[in-house]
Amino acid sequence: MSRQRSPLFVLFLTVFIDLVGFGIIIPILPLYAEHFHATPIAIGWLTGIYSGMQIIFTPILGKLSDRFGRRPVLMVSIAGTAVGFALMGLANALPLLFVARILAGITGGNISIPQAYIADVTAPEQRSRAMGLIGAAFGLGFTFGPLIGGVMSRISYSAPFFFAAGLAVANAVLVYLILPESLSHEHRVKPHEDAPVAEVFRHGRGWMFAIVVATYFFLIAGFAIMTTLFALFTEKRFGYDARANGYLFGFIGILTVVVQGGLIGRLVKIFGEVTLARVGLLLTAASLALLPVSSNLTILLVACAGLSFGSGFASPPLSGLASQMIDRSWQGRALGVMQSAGSAGRLLGPLLGGWLLMLDLKKPIAEYGHTPFFVGALLCFIAAVLAFCLKKPADDRSLQNVPAL
Repeated sequence: MSRQRSPLFVLFLTVFIDLVGFGIIIPILPLYAEHFHATPIAIGWLTGIYSGMQIIFTPILGKLSDRFGRRPVLMVSIAGTAVGFALMGLANALPLLFVARILAGITGGNISIPQAYIADVTAPEQRSRAMGLIGAAFGLGFTFGPLIGGVMSRISYSAPFFFAAGLAVANAVLVYLILPESLSHEHRVKPHEDAPVAEVFRHGRGWMFAIVVATYFFLIAGFAIMTTLFALFTEKRFGYDARANGYLFGFIGILTVVVQGGLIGRLVKIFGEVTLARVGLLLTAASLALLPVSSNLTILLVACAGLSFGSGFASPPLSGLASQMIDRSWQGRALGVMQSAGSAGRLLGPLLGGWLLMLDLKKPIAEYGHTPFFVGALLCFIAAVLAFCLKKPADDRSLQNVPAL
């Protein structure tokens, strides 16, 4: 790989390692919490509080990166994540586990920083492809993380948390040694220029940026309903155990990597960000509607493939469009606001999905999951409707002095 592209490669590794660490604890956390006699409600809050913290702190971390640079804020946030994971492994009571999850949520809301870094160093026509690399790292992390967590849990329930902490430490060292700073001093926010994060909507094309944020929120909320209830759905409808569901999630993750890591750049050149996002959102909505009526494995795999392709087509172009609509000195805050909206969707989706699933418990097993998945499809359809209000910027104010890759 050329020296010019090394920053994107390091960002890919950074996000991949970060998501592997996050994915490791997904299959372990509920069982670990039960070890401390946590109730189902407490486990729900333990899961949701992570996204709740990200709603607040993701834009704050983006704002700090606009002021102090991407590299130092990214290193500090990854180090905080390492401490959070270590505290989870050391927890001897449920309150300490909550403290650890809160800390991990505060520092783990750093995905906006790699996205802002990409906006710093890429031209507009390359951003959706570069954002796709971040999506591919997400897919790989969620594919390998749970598998590693399952293996490490055979040692002890705390072992996966210590392993994730070690990964985060290695990640921070990687950023320190290899990743150069992307935001020059002249483009950083000065202390006297500091302003509330909400001011981001008044810069660049703020009204269009608001539509992108709303679109992203509805997409993530609908998709989060699926990820929360998928294992329960396949267990009730098809009798699949944890291993079979792991294979299905791996199938979704691999397709996501293929789409976002390989196809997205070519598709954006052919169709453009706006058209591709619209198609992706409609495909996601249709696949979510197909999922609860799946009667056999073939239809289930078709629905899973549609979800992978749909979300893969939609997410990177939305991030790319968001970065083009806001002035360069506001990139960290803008993408932080967008990721905060995504965290809100990841918090609302599971809560809404769990409540809606209660409506199906007294219905025949063939209708199990209909209500939450159809509502999830409706949320993604709303996102598609909003996407038809989007227009690609004619020019890009954030492009000034952007180095070519």
